[in-house]
Amino acid sequence: MKKGYKAFFVFFIFVFLGLKMEVFAQEFPVMYFCEKYGKNGEVGISDRFTVGYITVVVKSDYKLNLRSVHIQFDKYDCRKDKFEFYKKFDYTLEPDMKYVYFSKNDESDMSFDEPGFYRVFLLDDADETVASAIVEIIDK
Repeated sequence: MKKGYKAFFVFFIFVFLGLKMEVFAQEFPVMYFCEKYGKNGEVGISDRFTVGYITVVVKSDYKLNLRSVHIQFDKYDCRKDKFEFYKKFDYTLEPDMKYVYFSKNDESDMSFDEPGFYRVFLLDDADETVASAIVEIIDK
């Protein structure tokens, strides 16, 4: 009889703890890249592209609460073994956005002109990192 109570108690604890735990798909926004954003969404998702224009995508499970943001490219310099500033572009968002894509427009060309490895950042108005990812650019 005692074994039955112990087994029930252990089972109850596991069930109770399991119900109390929350599972989050993503704690932070995710950044990734595609060739372009078309009528049906993202086209050509990858982390490797040829020299030219790409689109940066950021997806979150919650509102980003951002208005003025920057996309910054830092290029890896193998001689110095570090990333160095390459380009920076300004964008304006709506605070309730959970999904946003950044592509070429009148103010920003979103172009990678040279092959290499680049670290790409979404920065808030205080230049704090919201999301980042690395992309490889190769010759055509």
